[in-house]
Amino acid sequence: MNSNIRNFCIIAHVDHGKSTLADRLLQLTGTISDRDMTDQVLDSMDLERERGVTIKASAVRMTYKSKSGIEYELNLIDTPGHVDFGYEVSRALNACEGAILVVDASQGIEAQTLANLYSAIDANLEIIPVINKIDLPSAQPDEVAEDVGSLLGIGPETIIQISAKEGKNIEVILDEIVEKIPAPAVENGAPLRALIFDSHYDTYKGVIAYVRVVEGEIKAPETLRMMSTKVDMKPVEIGIFSPGMKPVKRLFAGEVGYIATGLKSVHDCRVGDTITNPSAPALEPLPGYRTPKPMVFAGIYPVDADDYTDLRDALDKLHLNDASLNFQPETSQALGFGFRAGFLGLFHMEIIQERIEREYELNVLFTAPSVEYEVLLIDGSILLIDSPAELPEENNIVEIREPWMNIEIITPTDYYGPIMELVTKRRGEFKEQEYPAPHRVQLNYIVPLSELIVGFFDELKSRTKGYASMDYHFAEYRPDKLQKLEILVNGEQVDALASIVHEKEAYRKGQRFITKLKSIIPRQLFDVAIQASSGGRIISRANVKATRKDVLAKCYGGDITRKKKLLEKQKKGKKRLKRIGNVEIPQEAFMAVLKLDDE
Repeated sequence: MNSNIRNFCIIAHVDHGKSTLADRLLQLTGTISDRDMTDQVLDSMDLERERGVTIKASAVRMTYKSKSGIEYELNLIDTPGHVDFGYEVSRALNACEGAILVVDASQGIEAQTLANLYSAIDANLEIIPVINKIDLPSAQPDEVAEDVGSLLGIGPETIIQISAKEGKNIEVILDEIVEKIPAPAVENGAPLRALIFDSHYDTYKGVIAYVRVVEGEIKAPETLRMMSTKVDMKPVEIGIFSPGMKPVKRLFAGEVGYIATGLKSVHDCRVGDTITNPSAPALEPLPGYRTPKPMVFAGIYPVDADDYTDLRDALDKLHLNDASLNFQPETSQALGFGFRAGFLGLFHMEIIQERIEREYELNVLFTAPSVEYEVLLIDGSILLIDSPAELPEENNIVEIREPWMNIEIITPTDYYGPIMELVTKRRGEFKEQEYPAPHRVQLNYIVPLSELIVGFFDELKSRTKGYASMDYHFAEYRPDKLQKLEILVNGEQVDALASIVHEKEAYRKGQRFITKLKSIIPRQLFDVAIQASSGGRIISRANVKATRKDVLAKCYGGDITRKKKLLEKQKKGKKRLKRIGNVEIPQEAFMAVLKLDDE
């Protein structure tokens, strides 16, 4: 019965106990027996368990018998827990009617708590607030309940206080889900519309689409159509998660399940797309679909050139499960053959790097991340570039526009000053401030993305002793006085070390980079000049002194002319070596740009 279905998700800041609460709900409803229970059941990747953050969304169906004896079908959709995956979170929220908002009793309201809460309110979800980790010695459940209550406009005494780790008060949440979250609204006789809120690739069944059927029903042998990509397919299998994949004959409106599409590419089955029946198609797709746009770009190169094909295979396999990862081949004079890849954010980039190194056992080098710039040319055309090496000649450029982000920082009021100083140093602009709770302030800024991706979050955490939290989203492209900072080693440009910087910062960054490189590049048998060039002129230079080889060691005694002859010969040899010699640039030089502001 449709009236007995409840679709809900759990939203929280990173490490507030979302996955642990999901574990307890699975255990209490008997979906997983105690014998099969492991920590963080829905987090299947080792990386998710280590970092305490959900990376891939997942779903599970539970059966719960209420106190009145009625049996309910509860569909839990576990959302990703990081700001980089904001689009995936928004699709998962659209597949639900309610959300459990989990707040840590010792940490209180944080940036992503608010960001996810506002997204859930925008999606018209029924919110059930929960205070978790009340068993911790540092927990302040009553104070946090006051803050959450004032945020939602409800009495703090109505907020459930639980310990997911110890299983305390979990049954109360199940009763609240049944009572407060509405059953899915279903329009009888409407054509099929099902929302894809996530997908993964299976070697045998192709792309598995995670779907919420909004209208109509899905039957096993029928042909289905993706409305945005116009791809038709006949499902290999349809089923539900309990929590493993369990085939069923049909999925009705209001239900959550999966479709094994048999498709070979996640690109044909995109998150947010609508599935319909081609024989009686829906007039329009469900709202909110867009193609995930990469925000951060970096070069990926194998340390050993022989691993190039293995790296391409690894990226192809990762791409099967992650449609938001984009890459294409790229060649660098310094690093050889590699790939230019686009990521949703720095966290997404870190995850991909760790997966390449762990799952495929490849030793890879990631160049310093950059962002996508809009370049307005003299002929009126706009060029999108994500690598400094692609920047055209200065005399062809009218202006360069860079992406700016709206950022919200939530922090105890004591750290107001250090945060203000950090954001000003990073070219940020203050917008407004709010006080979501006593002694906590939400600071809203607009900051260039290029300043955010290099060490901003680490510096924010160190300046606030770990108490501040941050959330960000794209605001606009803005023109600014930007120029290319090039590095020349031995007179040759090293494309992989180039960067796009603000003209006020060019001199300082150039000098610091040259100083850093001088200590990293090993000494050769000849003097090596390292130069930084910006705006058509050399702005900094340093020499790596040659190692001296004592050619006179074998000349003991004898005529001075013999010694002079040997020294002259060495001088000519060094001159020739400097002309044709190749300077090996170590790996750490390419990441030195990331650490310029740490010192």
